[in-house]
Amino acid sequence: MKLRITVLEGDGIGPEVTREAVSVLTASAGHYGYDFRFDHRSIGGAAIREHGSSLPPATLTACLESDAVLLGAVGGPEFDALPAGQRPESGLLALRRALGGYANLRPAVCYPAIADCSPLRREVVEGADVLVVRELLGGLYFSEPRGFNDQRTAAFNTMRYTAEEVERVARVAFGLARTRRRKLTSVDKANVLETSQLWREVVTRVARDFNDVTLEHIYVDACALRLMLRPTSFDVILTENLFGDILSDEAAALSGSLGMLASATIGGQVALYEPVHGSAPDIAGQNTANPLGAIATAALLLRYTARNEKAARDLETAIGDVLAAGFRTRDLCHGGHRFTPKSFLVSTKEMGAHVRRALADVIDQQHTYHAV
Repeated sequence: MKLRITVLEGDGIGPEVTREAVSVLTASAGHYGYDFRFDHRSIGGAAIREHGSSLPPATLTACLESDAVLLGAVGGPEFDALPAGQRPESGLLALRRALGGYANLRPAVCYPAIADCSPLRREVVEGADVLVVRELLGGLYFSEPRGFNDQRTAAFNTMRYTAEEVERVARVAFGLARTRRRKLTSVDKANVLETSQLWREVVTRVARDFNDVTLEHIYVDACALRLMLRPTSFDVILTENLFGDILSDEAAALSGSLGMLASATIGGQVALYEPVHGSAPDIAGQNTANPLGAIATAALLLRYTARNEKAARDLETAIGDVLAAGFRTRDLCHGGHRFTPKSFLVSTKEMGAHVRRALADVIDQQHTYHAV
């Protein structure tokens, strides 16, 4: 099977981690019968430097004509003085809108080998496996009107949702819950916001078509607290754009580092895959960034675009095996994180190489088993 993947390395550590994700996809292609064609384009700050635009027309065209888009990260302090519509982040928002993906999937998994990297106690986070489904094209980030008054002494944003927007992302979330532990937690602020009241009404109605999935409603503040106290009580979390942005970043505590988190945006013309972390310009070019979030994002590409669940699971198993072997990037070793005698500090490139070798071992073990 041939798949054309547009690669947008972006800014900061984006190129470093994306290259490792691409190398893992390349290494895995032969094992699963794929012919990946990578088309590298610029976006964000890199595109501003090269083309004067954070999303050049050629980049957008390439993305729309591809089977999937793999993104690193965008942004950097050198662009902070630009008007909002000209900053690197504006290119990402425009790309999301153009691709049409409305369901942003953000898994947060606690790998047993790095449970002690979490700021939470091991007994709290061990076994946590949460999938946040974030509505991505509505709410405060996209609704109009928005802006400042003439004197720039006041600012305003609009939070708006239609029943159709809520229903389509809810159906995605319920469908995913069916493939997991069949529990969905819908997050809102229905005691205050009319948009949340509509959200709750629509989600409740959609739930009637998924009688095999248990639905619960929870306010966003209570959800944020419970994520830290009882994360294993969650399976799929469904919520709107702003709440999803905040809660999914909070869920990084479960995995031990923001560098571990992957994401996939589906539902539109072309799926967009990107790790949750930012561009981290303070460590860019140092070969110390954690590429596992980007590599886990590649696993999501295998699952949702290549539609190969086995290939995705094999790669996720390889990530777990590398961590179990003790390999750590700097983000998993600093501060109060435990660095045991069996742990080994590795670079971005070395971590990618270890995952490729572990993936080959996973596949070889399966072949050996079947041969016997």
